[in-house]
Amino acid sequence: MYMCISNRSLSSVSDASGCSMVALLHTGAAKFPRNLLPRVRQAVCSLLPAGVLKGYGSIVSRKLASHGFGASMAAMSSFPPQRYHYFLVLDFEATCDKPQIHPQEIIEFPILKLNGRTMEIESTFHMYVQPVVHPQLTPFCTELTGIIQGMVDGQPSLQQVLERVDEWMAKEGLLDPSVKSIFVTCGDWDLKVMLPGQCQYLGLPVADYFKQWINLKKAYSFAMGSWPKNGLLDMNKGLNLQHIGRPHSGIDDCKNIANIMKTLAHRGFIFKQTSKPF
Repeated sequence: MYMCISNRSLSSVSDASGCSMVALLHTGAAKFPRNLLPRVRQAVCSLLPAGVLKGYGSIVSRKLASHGFGASMAAMSSFPPQRYHYFLVLDFEATCDKPQIHPQEIIEFPILKLNGRTMEIESTFHMYVQPVVHPQLTPFCTELTGIIQGMVDGQPSLQQVLERVDEWMAKEGLLDPSVKSIFVTCGDWDLKVMLPGQCQYLGLPVADYFKQWINLKKAYSFAMGSWPKNGLLDMNKGLNLQHIGRPHSGIDDCKNIANIMKTLAHRGFIFKQTSKPF
């Protein structure tokens, strides 16, 4: 059944003698066709009288959630829906030196699960990885990343960490074919070069979910019209955001990526896959 929403019916939320929003949402008429949900969300948020949400916010949000509206009223009115249910923000740190050592090996493996509706972090995967070809970290690597030898000694191998990632993905419902998710990185290096290169060296398979991603630098340049030459620093500066944590800390870089994504989404940007099929 379709539901007609008018200014008059919505204004009655604040009128004790009228039909309240809560009662309105209780009716069968609140079950909208899926294709009309975005339009109805926008109508509900834009037509509510000033001050109504302050008193009824929690009740209305719960009722909206029960009818498939999902995120909070504030979040729904802030940005358009994304193409993905979840964004998986990833940023590796790897062994390094000057001149560069070969092969490089991943030593920090963080992932943030970002809700595509609210752009809030829902879950975190974070592990350090034991390098095997060059097990001793160089002073340059420690200075750059903040990762000391004791943080990687005795940690799982890359193969074991990849198994843990797969378990985490399953636990979070990300392997469900009906759930759309995609990785997000600051550049193409993490999933185009680093992971496939090390997996090839070690004779390990690369899971299909690592083979498509969004390069945040490209997304930012599409949204803002300029290329972030200095990566996260330039993107934070361009969006007037404070940098979170330490540069080249994998988990802190992920938090900065997530914050930049949320800010762009609030400005109406829709994220799309930037990688080309393998």
